[in-house]
Amino acid sequence: MPILNRAAEMQEEITAWRRHLHKEPEIGFEVFKTAAFVAQKLEEFGCDEVVNGIGRSGVVGIIAGRLGSGPAIGLRADMDALPILETSGAPHASTIAGKAHACGHDGHTAMLLGAAKYLAETRNFAGTVAVIFQPAEEGGGGGREMVKDGMMERFGIGRVFGMHNLPGLPVGRFAVTAGPIMAATAEFDIRIRGKGSHAAMPHKGVDPVVVASQVVLAFQTIAARTIDPIDSVVVSVTKISGGDAYNVIPEHVNLAGTVRALKMEAMSTAEERMRTICAGMAQANGAEINFRFRTNYPVTDNHPEEAAFAGTVAAEVSGEAGIDRNAPPLMAGEDFSYMLNARPGAFIFIGNGDTPNLHHPAYDFNDEVTPYGVSYWIRVAETALAP
Repeated sequence: MPILNRAAEMQEEITAWRRHLHKEPEIGFEVFKTAAFVAQKLEEFGCDEVVNGIGRSGVVGIIAGRLGSGPAIGLRADMDALPILETSGAPHASTIAGKAHACGHDGHTAMLLGAAKYLAETRNFAGTVAVIFQPAEEGGGGGREMVKDGMMERFGIGRVFGMHNLPGLPVGRFAVTAGPIMAATAEFDIRIRGKGSHAAMPHKGVDPVVVASQVVLAFQTIAARTIDPIDSVVVSVTKISGGDAYNVIPEHVNLAGTVRALKMEAMSTAEERMRTICAGMAQANGAEINFRFRTNYPVTDNHPEEAAFAGTVAAEVSGEAGIDRNAPPLMAGEDFSYMLNARPGAFIFIGNGDTPNLHHPAYDFNDEVTPYGVSYWIRVAETALAP
């Protein structure tokens, strides 16, 4: 079945909302203007209840069906932007230097608003739909905070669904899989202390640059020689700093980076191995190494029944050829994982077409995606809550 006529009719209006949000991006939990815009729209649509301040600055709208009592489901969109200088050149580009909607959360918010408007007008379901607008997905853990705030219990949410755009996947197509669809994430910081000396007399010092180089190379053996090849793990050193002069061996070098894994057991193994490598390199070179490791988002783990359901609904929108039900997981992180840990549900990708990748400064959400996303949300609600 194709996209809903009403979703296509609303495209121009939803695009205007999206571009308004794109011009004024906000970061982390400080999405106050965005949240106010969302709450105002939900009030205008006639939601039965609009609650602000869930998880510090999240918004939840409640829409009761007209076909009788039933369970409640949650549909979630994220609202926050990134600390990136936009280079898209779009007429609706960010007006705030150093902040940009470079991940499409403006599009996610606008599509869910469009679905909320339709669902509040028609109410062709039995039960309740909670439309969830979340802050601080980009590293702040807004999903975790909304769950900790009792959102699931307060609104009686039994199942929860999320969606994210994906550049490279054609417009009108969806991708989902049962089990892990996005990775657990962690960050590490390493400070290596050597002994400074003249660069022409390295034997009189302990060179932390050489030690750092050995640590970086040894880390690459973790995925290659420590973790089961079936279990995906990424260990990436993304920052190196140290030294100020051409002819001075510095006292310190700092390293930092990220670890990604599709199983928490593999994440623990990687951390243990990294600690062992740092201790060994310190002893072998006569250096001191301080290692700090912080786990962030858990694995985004789709529940099998809900993943199958999401795929079936997507096929109703795009046809069977438009849904990949066995999509390979991404090693990026996503804090919808906290909601999936709290309730059964599924996270699905929707194609953004041939655009710059997520988190690229030239990225912009593709407004042609809107009717597909709105149609998907509507069908999820009406199908999951059919009388």
